[in-house]
Amino acid sequence: MIDSRFEVAVLVPCFNEERAIAKVVADFGAALPGATVYVYDNNSTDGTVAAAQRAGAAVRRENHQGKGYVVRRMFNDIEADVYVLVDGDATYDAPSAPAMIEKLIDDRLDMVVGCRVDRDQAAYRPGHRAGNLMLTGFVAHIFGRAFTDILSGYRVFSRRFVKSFPILSGGFEIETELTVHALELELPVGEVATPYYSRAAGSASKLSTWHDGFRILWTVLKLYRAERPLALFGSLGVALAIVSIGLAIPIVVTYVQEGLVPRLPTAVLSTGLMLVAFLSIACGLILDTVTRGRREVKLLAYLALRAPGEERRRS
Repeated sequence: MIDSRFEVAVLVPCFNEERAIAKVVADFGAALPGATVYVYDNNSTDGTVAAAQRAGAAVRRENHQGKGYVVRRMFNDIEADVYVLVDGDATYDAPSAPAMIEKLIDDRLDMVVGCRVDRDQAAYRPGHRAGNLMLTGFVAHIFGRAFTDILSGYRVFSRRFVKSFPILSGGFEIETELTVHALELELPVGEVATPYYSRAAGSASKLSTWHDGFRILWTVLKLYRAERPLALFGSLGVALAIVSIGLAIPIVVTYVQEGLVPRLPTAVLSTGLMLVAFLSIACGLILDTVTRGRREVKLLAYLALRAPGEERRRS
């Protein structure tokens, strides 16, 4: 059982989810008695707001279009000890929430991700599954492996994670940013397998396989540049240096044998590439120092808050 003295907030970002939102509110209200369910509407044009209010949720609005903006507003506004973030499309399993919260508290973690196990063939489209596997593998290769489903919209957070996380993304790439933030600071995290269901009849996914997939990939690349600048610019510098040396070898051999430089443009190109290679490595070293400073600031902000299990409790 979850300690009733912990204040739990269920955060539900939604857009045009009239067919599903009442079920989400009811299911999580039943699974987590005493928790407050907050529904943040993101410019819905149907009856989502009315349906959420009838179901008993606290309804608020975020006018900037995009899931990242909604999550940022939620994290800024809501005060709680434990946060449950779940999409409003009724595809995630509410009864799994207590187990996820217990794991967060008992293991003193900062984030627990609901790893999706589809219960219906139509729940997880092949394109989404393939994209998730590729992106998860790419993130694991760059930042380390801790998750098998980095794009899950079902997560539980500690207060100190929520209040120290600087959200920068505005769309569906928010899940990637949450994952990379945890991996970059080497925060204690975990996963719990949860059932994943099909959307309600007449409801369509807001996620575009190609458009949002490229946005997520671009976010990963930007985070790689921001968090691993020495690896990125160092690799580029080494590649340019190898090309420069390859161009220079025949010129040097000819000069040693004949005392002439017959291919002056190639010599100039080789010299330019080597200069750019040195500049790239130097930029990587400078940016790595800056990134280290930024990481220290984020870690200090994180450590300024109490650990999971020691948060503010109800009197």
